[in-house]
Amino acid sequence: MSFMTAFGWASIMLCMGVFLRAKVSFLRKMLVPASVIAGVLGFGFINLLLALGVDVGTDSKMYTEIVNHLFTVSFISISLTSTSEKKENTSKDVLKGAVALGFIWCLLYAVTPVLAAGTIACMGKGTDMDQIYGMLVPFAFCQGPGQAAAYGVIMEQFGWQDAAVVGITFAAIGFIAAFLVGVPAAKKGIQRGIARHCGKLDTRIEKGYLKKDEQTEYMVKDTTCNSNIETLAFHFALIGVCYILAVGISKGLGKIPGFLGASMSGMMFMNGMYAAYLVKWLMKCLKIDFLQENTLQSKITGWTADYLVVCAFMAVSVSIIYKWLTPILFVSFLTTLVTMAVCFYFGQRIGGSNDFERTLGIYGTCTGTVPSGISLIRIVDPNFQTATAVELGACNLVMLASTPVYILILALASGSISLIQTMAGLTTCAAGYLAVLKITKSWGRKTYSWR
Repeated sequence: MSFMTAFGWASIMLCMGVFLRAKVSFLRKMLVPASVIAGVLGFGFINLLLALGVDVGTDSKMYTEIVNHLFTVSFISISLTSTSEKKENTSKDVLKGAVALGFIWCLLYAVTPVLAAGTIACMGKGTDMDQIYGMLVPFAFCQGPGQAAAYGVIMEQFGWQDAAVVGITFAAIGFIAAFLVGVPAAKKGIQRGIARHCGKLDTRIEKGYLKKDEQTEYMVKDTTCNSNIETLAFHFALIGVCYILAVGISKGLGKIPGFLGASMSGMMFMNGMYAAYLVKWLMKCLKIDFLQENTLQSKITGWTADYLVVCAFMAVSVSIIYKWLTPILFVSFLTTLVTMAVCFYFGQRIGGSNDFERTLGIYGTCTGTVPSGISLIRIVDPNFQTATAVELGACNLVMLASTPVYILILALASGSISLIQTMAGLTTCAAGYLAVLKITKSWGRKTYSWR
């Protein structure tokens, strides 16, 4: 009952978000997604009513669980979706862009936890917040609420109470930073003539919905007979199979001794991805992969993303984070400034005609998720005439180079290594990512100027 009530309240907030996006001029002009609007409304709603002692049928803990599970479902859905192969996506320019964007992301992934932990240390013992909580920043800003919740839960297993809520709080602030900075930057680029492909922003994108005469595309084709099983039901069944397999994989990995086993078993999203690849492979072997429809699968992924965002905001409990609110806000503010500085500095120096679009894309990704980055790209390149969106998708493979970072952070959380060793390791990683940017010639001269 608590889950369905939580789902119901999140759905009400989403409907309100769609309405406000369509009716409020500021929200339209800022292109704020309905899920972010809904999340802010939901955050205020649930915390206010709970503070007044009103029973809403659920609480922030349930939303934290929903975020954690939905993130696993989203990873499964992404992995079940086949990628289309396009010849233009293999060009040298796209490869260079993907490498550059990936290592800029990795650089921030390594730098921001050092910054956050150092900031909390400088604020002194009066904050009553351990530096380990600052290490949640890269999962939140660079990866979004799902990763923040997942890694927070792992840290809680090592004894760090409320780590998931703190991580989700950082992620929620990151989403706000993505659009508060990204949209004005995009508009300034258009005014300065830096954005060469902006054209005229479609009013449909501004209002956020399609009128009846604008609804020209069909969502999906059926792969099953509805009298037997609904196509949507079959696709959710595939996700359910993958989820159970992921649970089995997690239990198997949990038998590995030490913090590594505990950490890997807790990464349900990764195990869900492995399970999805296995199911996909089996379907190909059995020659039944035609039953899986990519467009529908991507729509399911989008559904999880929207609910992930609104539930992430509603998972933030003021009563839990109140005592740490000052360091959380201060760390988030500094992280935003550093993310801006790194993305806007290196984005201008990758070397290509679409460096401005790359800058916006990587900034949105490093403060929210890849869809946040693509949303900002769409403002200055509505028809995707540049390959920036493709580069942003391809850079996910490059992001695997960040593996040492989360291993170091989880090792610290488990008590296997010291804070000094962790900071030294993260600094070394950051230096390595900088070196790669230079070696790959992704760190050169400016290709555009804001002046």
